[in-house]
Amino acid sequence: MAMSIICAILSVAGGIIPYVGVYRIIVLFFQGEETVSGIGLWVAVCLAGYAAQLIFYAISTILAHYSAYSIIEQIRLKIADKLVSAPLGAVLNQSVGKLKSVIVDRVETIELPLAHVIPEGISNLLLPAGVFVYLLLIDWRMALAALLTVPIAAVAYAFVMRTFNKQYADYMESSNRVNGVIVEYIEGIEVIKAFNRSAASYEKYERAVTSFKDYTLNWFKSTWKLMNFGGSILPSTLLGTMPVGMYLYMNGSLSPAELTMCLILSLGIVGPLTSFTVFVNDAKSIEYAVKAADEYLNLEILDNAGEHTKLKHYDIELDHVSFSYETGDGQANQQTAKALADISLKLEEGSFTALVGPSGSGKSTIARLIARFWEPGSGEIRLGGVNIKQLPLAQLADVVSFVAQDNFLFNCSLKENIRLGNPEASDEEVVKAAQAACCDEFIHKLERGYDTNAGEAGGKLSGGEKQRIAIARAILKNAPVVILDEATAFTDPENEDKLQRSIAALTRGKTLLVIAHRLSTIRHADQIIVMEKGQMVQTGTHDELLRSCPLYRNMWEAHTGARRWAANRATGSVGTHV
Repeated sequence: MAMSIICAILSVAGGIIPYVGVYRIIVLFFQGEETVSGIGLWVAVCLAGYAAQLIFYAISTILAHYSAYSIIEQIRLKIADKLVSAPLGAVLNQSVGKLKSVIVDRVETIELPLAHVIPEGISNLLLPAGVFVYLLLIDWRMALAALLTVPIAAVAYAFVMRTFNKQYADYMESSNRVNGVIVEYIEGIEVIKAFNRSAASYEKYERAVTSFKDYTLNWFKSTWKLMNFGGSILPSTLLGTMPVGMYLYMNGSLSPAELTMCLILSLGIVGPLTSFTVFVNDAKSIEYAVKAADEYLNLEILDNAGEHTKLKHYDIELDHVSFSYETGDGQANQQTAKALADISLKLEEGSFTALVGPSGSGKSTIARLIARFWEPGSGEIRLGGVNIKQLPLAQLADVVSFVAQDNFLFNCSLKENIRLGNPEASDEEVVKAAQAACCDEFIHKLERGYDTNAGEAGGKLSGGEKQRIAIARAILKNAPVVILDEATAFTDPENEDKLQRSIAALTRGKTLLVIAHRLSTIRHADQIIVMEKGQMVQTGTHDELLRSCPLYRNMWEAHTGARRWAANRATGSVGTHV
């Protein structure tokens, strides 16, 4: 960037040389000393100066853009790193639309000052300054006359700028609102069509877009007269230099050559000055972009221990753990919601523990706290007797496999999606993991087999197929602790047996924590923990809880009733049963 600025300055210096050459040629003509060799010399000087201007400008632009996009790359990588290192709640509180807008669109606008405003702005400032100094050397009165239109245009622009900050803030708010409506409309278009709400939803979408258009046009219309006046008066430097120059020429203060040169030089001030009116608007958009990027660059991150800790076993203990979610955008709207209250439990190494309870009882929160997606509000979580805060995040991630309810697949081959569990794994190991997860059969039916693209967010696969791919990924990872958060939620009855076999292959010999609504899948758990409203209601085996826990008994009866209904529907005897 420093070299870019230096080259921009040299480019400006080269741009002034043709003015000197033109002046010398004019002098030759007025003095009657014009010769082919004399004019040719100064033409060569002009061409050399112009060539230097172009060459140094090109070098400056190349260096500035290389620097700008390298910096933008680093900003985007650092934002991504912050999102990975921040508590999951801080990320989930951000809308996808806002994240995309900041990381892709807003950060891109930072390219403008880095690649253009800094090098070109400095050169655009130096060029009129250099021309003004040159005019001073000829005649100070002509130098002042060349600036006559500047204060007049400045007054016009000053009136426009009085409300500029407020108007721009309202514009950005309106822009964010219409972006939110657009994202909502596109993401919800399936629901809109399913419930025949197309007309009402489109009306809301159209109203938001029209409102944004009307606001923008009204703002622009309110400034058009003054902006046009300023834009027309600012470059009209001849309004000052022509009358003043003619007066000085008539009283003998300026020679014809000097008068001609002053008029030409005054026109050289115009271009750089008018470009600064564009930079004002760009500077405001840059300000918002930097502010938005800075918000993510300064996200609070999880503390990360430096040294790898050797674990003697893989017991998991929660010791009086409490947790509250933070909701809302920004500090002003921040609210908390209690999710867990004083939870203490222990998962023995190699044991099978299940968490059950109504929706919102805190089951997934416990799982995510163990994986350290969030920090507990109070209490401790220990793995192998070590507080997980004392484990490096990379080590904890290696120790814990987390298979969620809604598994995300990347838009690449199924082979690479599975290999995410262990990037060093060979193709043979990937296939073995897929076979253990009962994926191999349906993958081979695909046209390109393991090289089949999963589609955006795994959209080319069914919910059950995505779950089995995620389980294959976890099998390949081979972590000693496995957490299954509703991992059978999307399973159809035909594939439930396959999924159960894949889960058995994944969890063999592991410390296993399962969150399940399908209670039949956790009947043989070593311990079942019943949760309700963020608290532990009771702990025991399946048979013990059926006898002593009314909540678990009711859940079991509801589950078995649903299974009977599904079975009757499959045999065509639903009506008779009802």
